[in-house]
Amino acid sequence: MAESPKFQVRVEGSIKSIDERVWDSCTKGFSAFAESNCEAPESFSQALESTLEDGFPNPSNPFISHAFLASLENSKSVGSRSGWLPQHLVVEDESGKIYGAAPCYLKAHSQGEYVFDHGWADAYERAGGSYYPKLQVAVPLTPVTGPRLLVKAGPHADAARNALVAGMVELCKMRKASSVHVTFAQKSEWNFLTSAGMLARTDRQFHWYNRDYKTFDDFLAALSSNKRKTIRRERREALESGVEIVRLTGSDLTESVWDAFFDFYIDTGSRKWGSPYLTREFFSLIGEKMADEILLVMAKRHGNYIAGALNFLGQHTIYGRNWGAIEHHPFLHFEVCYYQAIEFAIERGLRSVEAGAQGEHKLLRGYVPVPTYSAHYIANPALRRAVDDYLVREREFVEAEREQLAEAVPYKRTTT
Repeated sequence: MAESPKFQVRVEGSIKSIDERVWDSCTKGFSAFAESNCEAPESFSQALESTLEDGFPNPSNPFISHAFLASLENSKSVGSRSGWLPQHLVVEDESGKIYGAAPCYLKAHSQGEYVFDHGWADAYERAGGSYYPKLQVAVPLTPVTGPRLLVKAGPHADAARNALVAGMVELCKMRKASSVHVTFAQKSEWNFLTSAGMLARTDRQFHWYNRDYKTFDDFLAALSSNKRKTIRRERREALESGVEIVRLTGSDLTESVWDAFFDFYIDTGSRKWGSPYLTREFFSLIGEKMADEILLVMAKRHGNYIAGALNFLGQHTIYGRNWGAIEHHPFLHFEVCYYQAIEFAIERGLRSVEAGAQGEHKLLRGYVPVPTYSAHYIANPALRRAVDDYLVREREFVEAEREQLAEAVPYKRTTT
């Protein structure tokens, strides 16, 4: 085996400082690593219990792309004012050739992460410590599993991966941060990070899997009778007030469309979070750079848009992200966010729908509980021991809850 180059890790305060082609070439290297660390299912029509827990290795996960991360920065949706200060890690050899990277941010709070550590922060502050700043290796404001250690495939991949982990710890010391949090990592990365000494954490989301359905009715036929009737009723009632559903992608994503969607986002986000992160410019930028990777499901009434859901498209998956509405009609949220995404996935032959964080109501609409993974480095030994003890019990609870939820899936039970 060829000797690995002598790697060094540098920090970039903006993704604009990293060549787009180089960054994206690093994201492509993840598939081989993921595929070598998990077992793919024999068929996506097999029993639900055999669904792929690691998420299908997706070489076109849109959120780790340079275009998406740059849109967040250029629109000032992230940056010093938001409390997400870019500190991207880059692994290179002595000649400056890049072998890997990681999206990293210095955080002054724990907002917009969807992996909650407020209790850890409160306990540490009460004990006299300073929990902030901390480092977050993640895609901001995006609770979607995906690669975090972006390393080019090749004989030096493991060395580059180790260099990234060492770089995280060193940056934590340099910035006098309390901790490093790698959130929504692929399971293969999680295994790698925890074997390197990081603390293991799990949670769960609800995803929908395509079992070789040809039509939405095929999907309904797989459900129990009462759930099938419920979904048909909800879809019917969502449109009873003269609501029309339209799907927009590519050149359909005009500025007037984004104006309407932003109004929905602000209205709903202000009520849920108080201060939505994403700026109006962000939507223009992703519309310019990623139009073919976006599906905007919009609801119209009397010729005017009244609600919408923003989805991103990967190679195998549709990712539901943001929803908003200025009119409220029974079951419209379910139709726009969940049923339209399922129907689109079936029509396009996509393997799954990921509908974001939380939401046990998704279970009754065909989404099943799947685990999510994060890894944590805690600098202070006492805090580390306390968090480690807590996570042991939390992992047991999360797995027991997921098994219980899996028993409640609305699909017909197969008999052998």
